[in-house]
Amino acid sequence: MTLIQSVTGPVETSKLGLTLIHEHMRVRSESVFLQFPHLYDEEKEFVKAVQQVNNVKKLGVNTICDPTVMELGRDIRFIERVSRETGVQIIAATGIYSYHYIPPHFQNRDIDYMAELFVRDIEVGIQNTSIKAGFLKCATDAQGVTPDVEKVIRAVARAHKKTGVPIMTHSHPGTGTGINQLDILIEEGVDPSRILIGHTGDTDNMEYILQVIEYGCFIGMDRYGLTGECATENRNTTVIELAKKGYADRMFLSQDH
Repeated sequence: MTLIQSVTGPVETSKLGLTLIHEHMRVRSESVFLQFPHLYDEEKEFVKAVQQVNNVKKLGVNTICDPTVMELGRDIRFIERVSRETGVQIIAATGIYSYHYIPPHFQNRDIDYMAELFVRDIEVGIQNTSIKAGFLKCATDAQGVTPDVEKVIRAVARAHKKTGVPIMTHSHPGTGTGINQLDILIEEGVDPSRILIGHTGDTDNMEYILQVIEYGCFIGMDRYGLTGECATENRNTTVIELAKKGYADRMFLSQDH
């Protein structure tokens, strides 16, 4: 029996059911919320989140993975509240979401210090609760692998090595950052089969996608509904072509809503 941590406790993987791999209960700027809380309406946000989760529950979704981490406004109590209200299992993440810089607190400390904080989220609990993270998250966008971004990726890899929980990334296919992420994670000793390169479906460049898959990782075709990077028709064509090539079990579909 294999267990994964949800925000309401451990769940057998056999009971995950239909799962959306990449959705956010809420995203907001942590610093803006802290300094100007009047801009936000907690109850309105909660009602909207519950409505959206119930909408997908009616379509058969049983579990949602929520990769909202530091710098995206992670609030584990809010996520737990949505899960309990809807009855949908939600799996939370730990990590840091940054395209370029991390706070001086982390710039002035080493990679292992950061990794231990991620491990604490996984083994002890998030934000002084007993709610444990079920996976790790890092991000690399068009800015590329900056020194701070690389620090996060390596910390995520080291936390994975200590805990065994899988890794999900935010990548930018247009600049090939999924490959950069894989190279660093593998250099740190991560098995590619424990990695999901997120947002790979933001391109229909089959050469790039196959290059990512050849590493042995999973890919996120996880932005259905977002058409800025890739039209829905192109996303569909790519998913169908990959399925025909035998990669149906390597793709995770979602919306990043």
